[in-house]
Amino acid sequence: MISPIIDETTINRLRALINGAGRIAITCHKSPDGDALGASLALCHVLRRLGKNASVVTPDMPPKALEFVPGLRDIAVFTKHELRSRNILTEAQLIFCLDFNSMKRIDRLAELVEPLKAPRVLIDHHLDPDDEFDVTISFPEASSTCELVFRTLMQMGLLRYMDRQAASCLYVGLLTDTGGFAYSCDNPEFYEIVASIMRRRFDRITLYNKAMNTFSADSLRLQGYAISEKMRLFPEQGAALIVLSKEELERFNYSRGDTETLVNRPLAIPEIYWSVFLREDPDRVKVSCRSQGDFSVSDICNRYFGGGGHQNAAGGEVCGTLDEAVSIFYQVLADLFPSADINNDSTTSNQQ
Repeated sequence: MISPIIDETTINRLRALINGAGRIAITCHKSPDGDALGASLALCHVLRRLGKNASVVTPDMPPKALEFVPGLRDIAVFTKHELRSRNILTEAQLIFCLDFNSMKRIDRLAELVEPLKAPRVLIDHHLDPDDEFDVTISFPEASSTCELVFRTLMQMGLLRYMDRQAASCLYVGLLTDTGGFAYSCDNPEFYEIVASIMRRRFDRITLYNKAMNTFSADSLRLQGYAISEKMRLFPEQGAALIVLSKEELERFNYSRGDTETLVNRPLAIPEIYWSVFLREDPDRVKVSCRSQGDFSVSDICNRYFGGGGHQNAAGGEVCGTLDEAVSIFYQVLADLFPSADINNDSTTSNQQ
């Protein structure tokens, strides 16, 4: 039995907004992942079956690795289809904001969305949502935004409009945001949701392989290089660090999504229970953290990297150099393990 977690006042308010809107826009955070795209496209499919003129607008290009998600090729990408994106948003009578907790997460789209008079509905699972939405459905303890979209549809009595395409989208989001059901999914109801989605009889095996086991040759070479040459191990602290510079990414023809699962790989080592991946982007360093058990990487990302997330899966960024980001990591080690002798050379594996 899947319990209702959203209060009825919120559900009734959302129902009234949907009933009163003919044109509905759906957007998600910059650099959208499987959860953001899965939630957005699943909701779009359902709203269209309700007879709504619904469209998805993303701040920038989704990764090529997710092109298989049903409906992805129909979305409006603001950096590529600016006029179409503007028309969708300015004509919308209702705007859904999925998988982000602050308008700054949608980058330049925020400048367009914020002045609009259309009501905004937030559905998200990140901590501390901003108070700038007309309806807020926020549960940080949820596995994903896809889970919350499912629960919202369930409580509104709209699951009968969830077809095979919508179910496929939700499955991709649930799958990718839990690392293949490896973390952030301890609630037994999560698996009841998965079971309900699977009753739509989509090709689960194909979706799983495309989402979790499909990589380009360049991506495999990059990940092999990262593990072989760039993985630093700190067994006494149970930690691993992988650092990739812009030059290294370019050397392997990096495309967004190529390093999506890289941060998880060191956790296969028995003595490693938390892992950090630093990727140098053109204007900042992206930080990805994963952990096992009770070790919270969300606290680390919140305190040191201006981010957050879930206990076992979190992220952040450093608006500085790669060396500065690495120095922050060593500060984390020093703060968490003050009595340990942290030596860069003796704790480094295959370091160039």
